[in-house]
Amino acid sequence: MTLRRSPARYLALALLLSAGLLHAEDTKPVQIDKAVARATVGKQTHGAAFLQIENKGADDTLLSASSPIAGKVEIHTMSMEGDVMKMRALPQLKLKSGQKLEMKPGGGVHIMLMGLKKPLVAGDKFPLTLNFRKAGKLDATVEVADMGMPMKKKDDDGDMHHHHHHD
Repeated sequence: MTLRRSPARYLALALLLSAGLLHAEDTKPVQIDKAVARATVGKQTHGAAFLQIENKGADDTLLSASSPIAGKVEIHTMSMEGDVMKMRALPQLKLKSGQKLEMKPGGGVHIMLMGLKKPLVAGDKFPLTLNFRKAGKLDATVEVADMGMPMKKKDDDGDMHHHHHHD
């Protein structure tokens, strides 16, 4: 007995395979979630975004970030030395397989938005693109929230003077 291969069977198989591939596309190895930025105050020209990155695939590296709302976007780390906030840019950020990185205000890694083209207003949203070595470019929508400002001191034009950027 011979099985006949009809075009309809090929079409059905192709549809099943493409549905599986489309589903696989939805479950990217690196996932971005809970993207939020702190609302700015006064004439502040820098801002910070925080997000959760989960690496469900092989080891990967966050190489860079960009957004149309800022002149420059960098990956930063922050630490407190006494009552002085120290920030420095990271050239890249390695993510191990299975790692879940949660960027939070108050310390650790964050996305620094420099040369803001307009103030970050609570309730607004803006796009952020993260560029990974293996996962490629991933887009996130960042929601601006009034997260309070643990900042200590500002001068008349609104610039903060309690932290130092190091390269």
